[in-house]
Amino acid sequence: MTNTILTVPPFSALCNAAFALRREVFVWEQKVPEEEENDADDLTATHFVAIVAGEVVGTLRLLDKPEHIKIGRVAVHQAFRGQGIAKAMIITAMDHARAAGRDRFYLTAQSDKLGFYERLGFAAFGPEFQDGGMPHRAMRSYDRDTAQLID
Repeated sequence: MTNTILTVPPFSALCNAAFALRREVFVWEQKVPEEEENDADDLTATHFVAIVAGEVVGTLRLLDKPEHIKIGRVAVHQAFRGQGIAKAMIITAMDHARAAGRDRFYLTAQSDKLGFYERLGFAAFGPEFQDGGMPHRAMRSYDRDTAQLID
């Protein structure tokens, strides 16, 4: 099945569909407190959506920080997981940032998703921590030789 990945402005119809998907995945499915899922970064983030058959089935956002681009709020509708949508969105988002001259990427990953992000060139570093009630690890695509898994 073909998917289309687009950048969308905050609070546009497609972005609002992405926010609804994030709420479904993070708040309802993963039980992240709603006040932790919603934040002011949505106002300045670059939002991406994956669309299949006219439906928003995936989303993520990029935050432009001085030291790196932070990838966050990666979510894929449960019925569309395992089809490469998250990978395609991340690659597209990283290509978008690279086109603007940015090539240092950072994210915090749910600990059970480390392997997925490692396959995309990220290395975990620092201790495990709780975010939204789930264990996470910081990961980055740069300075990989100093990004060591610490137990």
